Amino acid sequence: MRLRNVKNARGILEKSPYFISKPTKYRGNYKELFGNDFPIHLEIGTGKGQFLILMAKAYPDINFIGVEMKESILVRAIQKLEDENISNLKFIVWDALALDKVFDYEISTIYLNFSDPWPKKKHHKRRLTSPLFLDVYDKLFLTTPTIIQKSDNTPLFISSIINLCNHDYKIEEYSLDLEKEEKIFNIATEYEEKFMKNGVKINYLKAVKK
Repeated sequence: MRLRNVKNARGILEKSPYFISKPTKYRGNYKELFGNDFPIHLEIGTGKGQFLILMAKAYPDINFIGVEMKESILVRAIQKLEDENISNLKFIVWDALALDKVFDYEISTIYLNFSDPWPKKKHHKRRLTSPLFLDVYDKLFLTTPTIIQKSDNTPLFISSIINLCNHDYKIEEYSLDLEKEEKIFNIATEYEEKFMKNGVKINYLKAVKK
């Protein structure tokens, strides 16, 4: 189901202390924005924000930034933060293919949660783990590139493993049924909770490039 456009979405975002209206301003200097040297973790396609909000609360010594393409969707995340005070959390509206215009070798980990599978072959290059996007991510990472992905779509998951391995990543962890993995700490997204209630198995991987 599509979310309706939110009237004056940009205006709502601009009023929030969690929203970065001009992210290119901080390129190469996000330490100044957060006021510390903590690692920066990036979620691409942050949706309604549940995952990143809970992660920021669970890990106060990590800075989290959520990226979303559509302002109306990001408003839903911002609205959840009206009564919160989370200093290590920010959001931006940006195209993932142009993230190298926003970050300059500053990111420690990228999260890809339930990304659009783009099932048609002619659209595979739009997948967030396609070689096109992996090349962009190379320009974002500070030290050891790390990508963590969750998906309910098996063809996308398989494609991601192939593309990541071809891009010199090593799959350090994986699961075909994340809910049953006791050793993997997991914070669920809104979609993930719905999937699990319906018995849908969640695919998970952690890929590291050394």
